[in-house]
Amino acid sequence: MRDMPNQKIAILGATSHIAKGLIYNFDKEKRHNLFLFARNLKKLRNFLKQINCKSSSKINTFEKFANYNYDVIINCVGLGTPKKVKKANGNIFKLTEKFDNIILNYLTNDNNKTLYINISSGAVYGTDFTKPVNYSTFSKWNVNNIKESEYYGITKLYSEAKHRSLEHLNIVDLRVFSYFSRFIELDSGYLLTDIIACIRNKKKIITSNENITRDFVHPKDLFELIRKCMNKKNINDAFDVYSKKVITKFEILNFFKKNYNLEYEIDNNINVYSITGKKSEYYSRSKKAQKLGYLPKFVSVESIITESKEILNK
Repeated sequence: MRDMPNQKIAILGATSHIAKGLIYNFDKEKRHNLFLFARNLKKLRNFLKQINCKSSSKINTFEKFANYNYDVIINCVGLGTPKKVKKANGNIFKLTEKFDNIILNYLTNDNNKTLYINISSGAVYGTDFTKPVNYSTFSKWNVNNIKESEYYGITKLYSEAKHRSLEHLNIVDLRVFSYFSRFIELDSGYLLTDIIACIRNKKKIITSNENITRDFVHPKDLFELIRKCMNKKNINDAFDVYSKKVITKFEILNFFKKNYNLEYEIDNNINVYSITGKKSEYYSRSKKAQKLGYLPKFVSVESIITESKEILNK
């Protein structure tokens, strides 16, 4: 089933990594009217020019959000990268709630038929990813010793709990674990952006001996899941986002070694630290999204192959 044409779709945080991929794919279809909201309109205009956007799009700052009517609202507002999460520290609570409440206020003001799709995160499960999560996994928080690495996940959990309490509204939370595309900021501080930087600068990458596992959803698969949500009526639920197959760190490194002559070295003394917690097996085995008709077409490595090629060929 295809989503209804000529729907009015608002995307908040239109300059974010995930939002750019959604805008790119919506524009290719030319079926909908896009309303794009961002803090930096110059950056947004430059991006639309970069992708040669032909869609009928309205571009505004967040203050103008309540001036229009929408069929679908997609919330991509977020800090996006580990560097930005660390810099925000406790302000992440204010940022998340501010834009979530803007949308919820819109929905409760005679717009309760509008679908709200919130881009959430696998971090909602906590910080223990020594094994993959599944539908029965519990979030674990030491309420007497909340750490900085837990702030991000707690904000996502709070938002999702609030959304489920508003069961009369159409709200979907999509928990993205890993996402990579040609539109990523190359100073993000992720493994893949570090690899690309080393290839471009002909440098060796130093890494630990831990073979972590990730699940990179392909931009086209995430877009298809968004469309599946748009086809549903009377929905209030959360879904883990997944690809057709996960990938390990050394599979990634060996791919770039074989295809781009990447050199890498193992340093057993490296102590890996993440602002959002250590994630050895950061993916979900929950396939609940199948209830929406979601069947991903791409494995993680295909996302890495197609999107890194776009970046490195520029």
